Amino acid sequence: MTTRYLILEDGTSYKGKGFGAEATTTGEIIVNSNMLGYQEVITNQIYHNQIIVFTQPSIGNTGINHKSFEAIVTNTKGVVVKEYSNVSTNRLGNLNLDLFLKQHNIPGIAGIDTRELTRRLNKKPTMKASIVDIDDEHAFDQLHATVLTNQQVKQVSTTSPFPNTGDGNNIVLIDFGLKYGILRKLADLDCNVIVMPWDTSSKAIFDLDPDGVVLSTGPGSPLDLPSSVLEMIKDVQKEIPMFSMGLGHELFALANGANVYKLDGEHHGSNHPIRQIITNQIIYASQSEGYAVDPKSIIHDQLLITYVDLVNGTVQGIRHRDYPAFSVQFSPDGGPGPQDSADTFEEFLENVSSQRR
Repeated sequence: MTTRYLILEDGTSYKGKGFGAEATTTGEIIVNSNMLGYQEVITNQIYHNQIIVFTQPSIGNTGINHKSFEAIVTNTKGVVVKEYSNVSTNRLGNLNLDLFLKQHNIPGIAGIDTRELTRRLNKKPTMKASIVDIDDEHAFDQLHATVLTNQQVKQVSTTSPFPNTGDGNNIVLIDFGLKYGILRKLADLDCNVIVMPWDTSSKAIFDLDPDGVVLSTGPGSPLDLPSSVLEMIKDVQKEIPMFSMGLGHELFALANGANVYKLDGEHHGSNHPIRQIITNQIIYASQSEGYAVDPKSIIHDQLLITYVDLVNGTVQGIRHRDYPAFSVQFSPDGGPGPQDSADTFEEFLENVSSQRR
C-alpha cells in the first residue's frame, strides 16, 4: 500500500496508506459509527459525494457479497479507516473491499487515528476533505476551490420507472436515493412495487392507481429540491396512504408547513436511541441524518410528533392528523442496523388496508 494523505478544509493533514482506487477525491467528510455493515454503508446512495470515516477499527474483514448491496452503483467519494483487512471470512465473500473500491474508482486510506479524527469532526461544522498523494499547498488550494454539487437526488434517482413485482398491495415508491433495503422489506410483505423517478407528478402517480405511496431516503438537503415535489406530496397525501423516511420525511414535513434545519453534526450509525411517544417504548434505529425538522415550526393542528431522539431531542417521526400519512427520520429497514422499527412498514400497510375498506 502506498503512502497517501487525508487533508481537511481546516488545514489538517493525516498520513496513511492507500487502498482501493488510486484516484484523488474530494467530498464532504462524515463519521459513521456502525459496528457492522460497511458494504451497506458504502453502497447507500445517502453518501453521494461524501467521504466516510468508519469508527469501527477494522474494516474489510467480511469481504463483499451480493446480498448486502443497497445500490448497484455507489457514489461514495472515499473511505477512511483505522485498519484495513484484506481477508474475507464470509462464505459469500468472493470479492474483497480493495477490489470493490477499485472497480468503482473509490479511494480508501488506512492507518488513520479515526478516534482523534472523529473528535475533531464532532467539534466543527461539516467540512470538505480530500484523499491525495501529496499534502502540499496546491492540494489544499484544490480542496478549497472544489464546489460540491447540490443536485444529488437528480444524480442518484432512477430516470425510468421499474417494477419490483409481488402479488399484494400495489405500491408506488418515489426514488430520491433508494436503498434496496426498502425494496426488500416491501417484498417480504408481498407488495407489488413500482419505482418512480424523484420528479414524478401527482397525476402520474394517480394514473397508476396505487394502494399506497412511499417516499424513499436520499442524499443532500430537502431545501434544494423544487417546490413541485412538495406540491406532489400535498396532492397525494389527501387521497392515498403515504409513508416517508429520511429525506422523504423531511420533504413530508416541508409540504405540511414545517421547517427543516441543518444539524451542527450529522448522525450516521445504528446506535441511536429513539422514543416512541405514544407507547414510551425505546428503540434503536439506523440513522443517516444531516437535517432535522424544527419542532417549533410544526403546525400541531396538522401534524403530530410520534418519535424523538433521546440524544439530542430531534424530531424522528411525524403523523398527519387528517390523512393516513406518516414519516420517520430514521431508516426502518435497517440495512445495516437494528430491526426495532421494521413494524412501521406493517403500520403503513394497515393504513392501506383501512383506506381500501
